[in-house]
Amino acid sequence: MDHHEQDVYDLGLQADLAMLARSPLERRRILKMGAIGIGMLLTGCAAASAQKSTPTSANLPLVVTASASTTTPAVCVDEIPQETAGPYPADGSNASNQSLNVLTRSGIVRNDIRTSLSTANVAAGVPLTIELTLVDPTNDCAPLAGYAVYLWHCTRDGNYSLYSNGVTGEDYLRGVQAADSNGKLSFTSIFPGCYAGRWPHVHFEIYPSLAAATTAGNAVHTTQLALPQSACETVYATDGYSSSVQNLAQISLSTDNVFSDGSSLQLATVTGDLSNGYSAQLTVGVGL
Repeated sequence: MDHHEQDVYDLGLQADLAMLARSPLERRRILKMGAIGIGMLLTGCAAASAQKSTPTSANLPLVVTASASTTTPAVCVDEIPQETAGPYPADGSNASNQSLNVLTRSGIVRNDIRTSLSTANVAAGVPLTIELTLVDPTNDCAPLAGYAVYLWHCTRDGNYSLYSNGVTGEDYLRGVQAADSNGKLSFTSIFPGCYAGRWPHVHFEIYPSLAAATTAGNAVHTTQLALPQSACETVYATDGYSSSVQNLAQISLSTDNVFSDGSSLQLATVTGDLSNGYSAQLTVGVGL
């Protein structure tokens, strides 16, 4: 410590050590503040003394933890695999010998996709909220605010609206949402059934903006979300899902033609119960 700093204030050994731990510039700033600066220094010394006097486990060093204001960075994910849109996208592309496009229908931008826009009929099934978080894995998983998702899946009977017999006049279980400033968006839907040959899943396409979500040609990524086996087995044991029980027993993630090459980036985390409904969450890495 400089001699003029030490002569002006006799702070005692503890404060002197605290001052020595600071840079010369910091010491000068404290002394220029006069009594206020010295008071702050002594307060800090007292707090440090109190911390050291706190009993700790025998033979264990004192552990200094981060303050409550410290935030833990979210776990980053790799880019989600590109997958087929399947035969029932209704996104303006040629599929199943048709070029249906639900994306141009009024009201398709919606959170609740259980109701058919064309008939007002409601798809039956156990409630499921699908929550997606869109991030850029090439930029420390920064949120993709403003990006849009077109999402669709089958009914509890394994049928797709607009395509399957009996529901060609319906357009439920299809909808578009834009991500908020945190890259988050959600859909209120029903738990999809399991049809023969496929693991229970949800289709979705990602667009650079809501305005671009009008035709498949504008999509920047197409993929699928897988649902965990335990949740599927619980839901399929309820009324209305009887056909899914046998179909699920005959398929696995390792034999599914989409997820067999790895599903770690596509397997959603599902929470909830039959009484209150379920929630499926997935962080989606989108390569730009």
